[in-house]
Amino acid sequence: MKIIAVFALCMTLFCQGYGNPLASCQGRCGYGTDSNFSCQCNPSCERFKDCCSDYAELCKAGSTSCKGRCGENYNSQNKCHCNSKCTQHNNCCSDYADLCNTGAMSCKGRCGENYNSQNKCHCNSKCAQHNNCCSDYADLCNSEGGGGGGGGAVITDVEIKAVSEALYALDSNKASASELIIDPQALVPDSQTSSQTDLSSVPLFSYVDEGVLFSRPTYAAFLAVLDNYNRMTGQAEDFSPQQLAEQETFVRETMSNTELGRELFAFLYTKGVYATEEDFIYDLKMMWFGLYSRNNNRMDSSGFEHIFAGEVKGGKVSGFHNWIQFYLLEKSGLLNYYSHSFNGPWTNYPDVMGMQFKWDGYFKQVGSAIIGCSPEFDFALYSLCYITRPGKQCRLSLGGQELIIQTYTWEKTFYAMR
Repeated sequence: MKIIAVFALCMTLFCQGYGNPLASCQGRCGYGTDSNFSCQCNPSCERFKDCCSDYAELCKAGSTSCKGRCGENYNSQNKCHCNSKCTQHNNCCSDYADLCNTGAMSCKGRCGENYNSQNKCHCNSKCAQHNNCCSDYADLCNSEGGGGGGGGAVITDVEIKAVSEALYALDSNKASASELIIDPQALVPDSQTSSQTDLSSVPLFSYVDEGVLFSRPTYAAFLAVLDNYNRMTGQAEDFSPQQLAEQETFVRETMSNTELGRELFAFLYTKGVYATEEDFIYDLKMMWFGLYSRNNNRMDSSGFEHIFAGEVKGGKVSGFHNWIQFYLLEKSGLLNYYSHSFNGPWTNYPDVMGMQFKWDGYFKQVGSAIIGCSPEFDFALYSLCYITRPGKQCRLSLGGQELIIQTYTWEKTFYAMR
């Protein structure tokens, strides 16, 4: 497996299948946004006015039937429920047994459920000890490192790959081949990445259509936040009211105002990680902009600064995994591209590269970045991985190619999950 700083790539193929195009919420209540359907069936559809015609009948809180709702996530507003736990709490809808089949022999939609003696097989962490797991438990529930991040049902590697493919398909703001042109030039083996030799005669970025790309709302919001940091660790960060407002705008612009962001929230909502969109937005702000210490016990860093803006620690570049920041610094003459040690298998954007470069005198041996993606795609992928796989490898799939992001936790922070 090819390891590249934060990223690791391998050439495993993964194909995502899509559902049928029927404009109905039958069997889809609470599921994430899917652009292959002409209408949606999750809480966000009311806000964006794209609900299916039968959404109110099948999915709304007032529904007293399990028709189209089997396996749904718990919602305190519902008059009755249709998930595997309702029998324990005596609050199932009257047709739950008939429609949802409590004796089902599959773990689909049941991973992590509490023990229920009425079930013929089980889908929780203790079933292996009692030899009563459903036959598909290992495939659906027992992924290495599986978890639900901040709570909720188990989230499997298969589910993470599926939602990452959905995000990949929804990245409508990515750069096109005419809007972004790069010249990778020198390719070096891993054994030469530390040589600090400039093997490329011209910049990596030959052309970026700033007029088109940077005028888009998510790019503009990203650029506003990008220049708010002191790159040197050990020097405390201090944000003005204007800069705090820019952080708020960035999170809402990328996650609330794009279909891609809505898809990520809908997935995490259906898995019980977040109860409301506001909880989701608040957690992202704390996760990415909450300060922590990398040096001298000073609040000198944040997730956003480390990943997107880049830092300098111990005389070396730390973090720095964003193509827009790379382009801007290269354009200004502060960054000199030397070579690359990896170029991903993708034939269009986004692509992944591992690069060697010097930033204003400080060297980066391998700086990996997803080239040409939108800010919301970058932000969503990293967020998905940190929420579902903190301190672990996160296995994604983009256009049928596997991408692995390694996340790390940090204790000296205001954010509780680190």
